[in-house]
This record gives sequence, structure tokens and C-alpha cells, in this order.
Amino acid sequence: MDFSFSLFWGQVTSDPILLVTVILTLGVIFVNGWTDAPNAIATCVTTRCLAPKKAILMSALFNFLGVFVMTQINSSVASTISNMVDFGSDTREALIALCAALVSIVVYSISASVFGIPTSESHSLIAGLTGAAIAIQHGIGGIHFDEWGKVLYGLLLSLLLGFAAGWLVCRIVTALCASMDRQRTNPFFSYAQIAGAAAMSFMHGAQDGQKFIGVLFLGFAFANGSNSVAGMAIPLWLMLLCSIVMAAGTSIGGEKIIKSVGMDMVKLERYQGFCADLAGALCLLISSLFGIPVSTTHTKTSAIMGVGSVKRLSAINFGVVKDMVLTWIFTFPGCGLISYIMAKLFMQL
Repeated sequence: MDFSFSLFWGQVTSDPILLVTVILTLGVIFVNGWTDAPNAIATCVTTRCLAPKKAILMSALFNFLGVFVMTQINSSVASTISNMVDFGSDTREALIALCAALVSIVVYSISASVFGIPTSESHSLIAGLTGAAIAIQHGIGGIHFDEWGKVLYGLLLSLLLGFAAGWLVCRIVTALCASMDRQRTNPFFSYAQIAGAAAMSFMHGAQDGQKFIGVLFLGFAFANGSNSVAGMAIPLWLMLLCSIVMAAGTSIGGEKIIKSVGMDMVKLERYQGFCADLAGALCLLISSLFGIPVSTTHTKTSAIMGVGSVKRLSAINFGVVKDMVLTWIFTFPGCGLISYIMAKLFMQL
């Protein structure tokens, strides 16, 4: 099948449903770069290793590279998202249902912000696709549970592996530097933390960028009469498009998020910030290689908590854990139900 940019552009300009799907997907990618990417550089900024503007520009560059490079090396996260659900054989209805799933993400995110409910765009995307698939297939037959199971693994990996990795890396670094003068090690950890923040930004792009690449790829396949993207290679122009949009969103910044993640949760020293970045990046790398979609925000915040727990558990703000759990409790049924209703409504129109 021809997945050239010229064909894509021709279809987008002539098919209103595909146009809306593309606009919504690129909009969510942009917002993701704006709101999620600052998590990657939060510790680097709050420990004063890098000024906010420089950190944001660095993060934009490495988010771009993460989406573009990692998708060429290993696109298993995008494949998991694309193959997680079955929208049936009617590709026109499937494209309408996909559009409904994206609208539900916007509706749920706005509603959640009004009521102060914490959200995760990664989980909203998964819930939205699932709700739309159930609507179009009139039951759970549209869910591929083997692929959906990776989402459940991702919930555990985000929290448990992130926390454990943060604790372990910090314990190792603390043991190695026990006899060293703290003032003399600070310059090293300043540069090391900048490298760690770059790695986190790269892996954020690799994870979150691939999720939405999978959605765009699926929408383009539906527009071309194919009900699956299994075995198809993601075109280079699609990787580039999503990379640029995420980098543009990241460049806007998000200093409130930087303060919330880097300062309000645990007060970190430079070596601890480095440990949190390294642990978070390693967890995201492992998840990406195995095609497991995880929340980059939850992975980073749980790594920070793991680092904070090395000294004492009381150093952790457990309100963040509560927010994570509330995200899981509300997002899957809430966004999934909205997507189900939207898909049914859109197919009637």
C-alpha cells in the first residue's frame, strides 16, 4: 500500500473525517509536548543545573530525536497501540470511531480539569480507543486482550519499576560516593544531570510520540480501505511530522509542571536528580523495547519517590501517589464511556 506524503495530503484535504482525525491527533501530540515533556527536565531545573529556557530548548531537541530515532529502531509501542483494538471491516465507520475516540480525549481532559481530576493523556488515549472499539463492534470482541494486557503491565511498571529503579540507582550512587567530598562531586553531577534530563526527554519522545504515531498510522490506513496496519512499516514522513509537532509543544515550556514535579514532591540534591533521571530513562527504555505503553509522567514521578525514600519515607509527598491512583480509577472508565457514547453518536450522524 502507498503511504506517501503526497497521497496523505491529498486525502486529508478531501476527506473531512480524516482531516479532523489528523488535527485532533496532532493537537494532542502538541499538548503532550507542552504538558508532559517538562517532567523530563523538572529535576534538572529545580537543582539549578540548567536555566529553564535552555532546559526547555534542550528537551524540545531530544523529544524530536526520541520520536524520530526510536521509531526507526523499534516501533513496537506504536504497533501495540495500532493493534490493541479491532474497529471491524467497515473502514469508513472505523475512521469515524477513531475520530470519536480522539474527541473523547479532549472532552474528558477538559472535564477532568474542571473537576480537578488528575489525567494522563497516555491512559486517555488507550481508554478512548477501547471505548470506540466496543461501540463499533457491539461488545468486547473488538479488544485484543494480548495487546491490551501490555497496558496493565505498564500500570505496574510506571509505579513499581520506577520506584524500585530510583531507589536502587540512588543507593548505588550513594555507596560509590560515600567517601567523597559533596562539594567536589557537585560539578560532576551538574553535568551528569543535564545528560540525564536529555535522556529522559529522548525517552519521553520515544514513548509518547510512538503512541500517537500509531493512531495517525491507523487513521491513514482506514482512509485507504485497510482495517489493519499489521506488518506495515511506518513511513519516514509520519515520524518526522510527529517529531516536529511534539518538539514545538515542548518548546512552549511548562514551568508550573517543572515546579510541581521537581520541587513539591521531594526536595532533591543534584546527585539525587541525576539518579531519578537515569532510573526513569532506563524504565522507559525497557518499556519501549518490549512495546509496553507506559505513562512517562508516572514513571518519572515514581522514580523521584524511589530516590527520596533512600533517606526516609517521610520525605515523599504521598499525595502524588493518590493522584496516580485517581488517574487510573477515573480515566479508564470515564474516558472509555465518553468515547463509547461519542462513537455511537458519530455513527448515527
